[in-house]
Amino acid sequence: MDFPQLEAFLEAANRGSFRRAADALYLSQPSVSARVQALEDEVGVALFHRTARGVRLTDMGRTFLPFAQRSMETLRRGKEVLESVRQTSTGILNIATARVIGTYVLPETLHQFHQLHPDANLHIKVGGSSEVLQMVVNEEVQLGLARFMQHPDVDALHLYDEEAVLVVHPEHPFARTGAAAMAQVAQEPLIVYDPGDPGSSYFQFINRVCRDAGVTPKVEMNLDSVEAAKNMVQLGLGISFLPRSGVRRELDSGSLSLIALAETPVVLLPTYVLLRRSQQHGPVVVAFLKLLQETYGVTIPTQPRDSKKAV
Repeated sequence: MDFPQLEAFLEAANRGSFRRAADALYLSQPSVSARVQALEDEVGVALFHRTARGVRLTDMGRTFLPFAQRSMETLRRGKEVLESVRQTSTGILNIATARVIGTYVLPETLHQFHQLHPDANLHIKVGGSSEVLQMVVNEEVQLGLARFMQHPDVDALHLYDEEAVLVVHPEHPFARTGAAAMAQVAQEPLIVYDPGDPGSSYFQFINRVCRDAGVTPKVEMNLDSVEAAKNMVQLGLGISFLPRSGVRRELDSGSLSLIALAETPVVLLPTYVLLRRSQQHGPVVVAFLKLLQETYGVTIPTQPRDSKKAV
C-alpha cells in the first residue's frame, strides 16, 4: 500500500469515477484503475462497485475510507515536515557576534547546529557589540549575539550570564592566598581589552566595580582581544578581569590563577540575542533560535514583533 494507491482510491471515492479521478490527478484512466486494483489486491477485498456510469464504494470500501483518509493526511503532513527540514538544512544563516562570544561560546553551538543541519550555510561576522547591533539594524545579518544593546527596532533577548573573573600569573602574590581586595587590585598594573566600543559591557563592569569599591584602576595596557590580554598576564606583565569562558583552559592547566575578590559580589556579563523586530525569520533561523532555547533554557520568540506596537 503506497501513496499513489491511496491517492487514486480517495479521488475515485470522492468523484465517483475513475475518469474524473484521472483528470484530477493528471493521469490516464487505466493508470488510476491499475492503482485501485493493486490496492484491492493488497487488502484482499473489492473496494468499488464498477458500473458503466462510474464507481461507488462497496461496504468494505466505506469501512476502509476513513482509515485511508487518515493515512493520507499523515503522509501529507510527513511530506510537509520533510520539506521544512530540507529547506532548513539547505538555508543560509547569517550571524553577527561579539568577539568573545564568537571565540569561546558560539563555536560549540555552531557545531551542534551543523550536526543537525549539515547542509546549512553558516556565515559569521565578528565585531564589537555596537557593531553587531548596527549589522542587525541594517539587516546585514539575521541575528546578533552580543552584550546588552538597546535600539528601538531591535529586541534584545537575554540568553545567559557569564562571570568575569580576576586572573593572575601563578607566581603572583595574589595566587598564594587566592583572594584579594579591590584596594589591592587597584595597586596592580591592570590589563584590559575591548577598546573603542562605547557600548562595551566589559568597560561598564570595570568602571562599576572600581566605583563601588572607591578605587581607581591602574590601567597599564588596553588590548584588542582576550587572547592578547591572557598572553600578557601569562608573561607576568599585569593582572586582568576576563570572561570565564576565555580562560577556562588556562585555569584548568594552571597557567593562570583565579583570584576571588573579597567583599565584592560576583560580576556577570550578560549575553543577548539581537533580533530586528520587522524581520521575518526563515526556517533555518527558527531552527537556530530553537537550539539556543534548548541549550540555555530560555524562551526566544521565533516570530518578529512589530516595532510600531512596541512600547
